[in-house]
Amino acid sequence: MRQRSTVFAALTTTIALGLAGCGQPSPVQSPPREQELPASTVVPQADPAATWAGGYCDAVTHLVRALASLPAVDPSTPQKASRTSSDLLSSVVGGLDQSLSGLTALGAPPVPSADGGRKDVIEQFTQIRAQAETSRRRIEAVRGDAAATKDALGQARATLDRIDALDYLKGLKDVPALAAAEQRAPACRQLDQPAG
Repeated sequence: MRQRSTVFAALTTTIALGLAGCGQPSPVQSPPREQELPASTVVPQADPAATWAGGYCDAVTHLVRALASLPAVDPSTPQKASRTSSDLLSSVVGGLDQSLSGLTALGAPPVPSADGGRKDVIEQFTQIRAQAETSRRRIEAVRGDAAATKDALGQARATLDRIDALDYLKGLKDVPALAAAEQRAPACRQLDQPAG
């Protein structure tokens, strides 16, 4: 997923400025919006593995979209840094919720003994979602306290770093039949395109 590198480079800079700049006068702009991804792409039913892979990629697209349109963090005051960081984490949680719902509804792939990757991604998304929600609640609880806000922003950044380290397509790439199906699924090809 080449798109997320650009998003996370901008996002990491935003959070770093938020950590360093509580009390600074200028707000940080949100990362540039990446290209829009289609909500779904139809694959002929004659290829059940590619249909399943397309459903997998459609589910993951929800998180990719959320990350591509994260709100800006405004580090000008501790209160604004808290509020805007909470908004950012709420967006991350929303994207994870949609992706988790899609991955769960998708069910096991039509390839024997090949569901481990999807289950692993669901488990990782679930853990990161819990971490993001905990960070969001902590930021809400310490709103206005500059030192506590800075610490809470550090935890938020750690959550985002975990998301950046994920291989969203691991559920496909670890099984040769699904990796081949990924190449036949238009939704996966769209998801793996470089940002333009």
